[in-house]
Amino acid sequence: MTPVTYGIAIFPSKHIQDVANSYRMRYDPRYSLIPPHITLKEHFQATEGEIKQVEDACQKLADEMDPFDIEINRVSSFSPITHTVYLKVEDNEELTYLSNKMHEEPFPQERAHKFVPHITISQDLSEDEHSDVYGSLRLSQFDLKDTVDRFQLLYQLDDGSWTVHETFKFGKE
Repeated sequence: MTPVTYGIAIFPSKHIQDVANSYRMRYDPRYSLIPPHITLKEHFQATEGEIKQVEDACQKLADEMDPFDIEINRVSSFSPITHTVYLKVEDNEELTYLSNKMHEEPFPQERAHKFVPHITISQDLSEDEHSDVYGSLRLSQFDLKDTVDRFQLLYQLDDGSWTVHETFKFGKE
C-alpha cells in the first residue's frame, strides 16, 4: 500500500480566513491549495494502518482538550530563512501543547522547524516583493480573536491541494 501525505491543522473562523485570504489572493501562489490555517503537524507520510493509530491518538487528544481562545495582533516574517509573511498567532499554551503531543508516538516525530503558530498570508515571493509586502503590513494593527474547538487531519490530493480526512472536536462527546 502506497503511503499518503497527511498533515494536521486548525482552520480559524470564517472572519479570520476572510482577512487572511484578502492578502493570500494577491501574495500566496498556493492560495487555492488549502484554506487559511494554523499548522499543528507538518506533512508526513502514513500507510492505512499507521493513519489509524494517528486517528486514535488525535481522538484521545481532542477528548482531553477544552476549547481555547487565540489572538492575532500583528504580522511577522520568517525572513531571512524564507520569504514568508504571516499573521502571528500570539503564544498560546494550548497550541504549543497540541503541537508537542503531535510529535510524540504514534505520530511521526521529526520536526522541520520550531513551532511558531501562524497563518501564512504570503510565500514564495522574490526578496523585493517580500520586502514590500512585509514593509507595508508590519505597520498594520490586527485585533483578531477566535475560539478554537477542533482540529483537522488532512490529506494531500494528487494535484497538491489538501482536503479534510477527519475533524476532531474538543471534549468528550
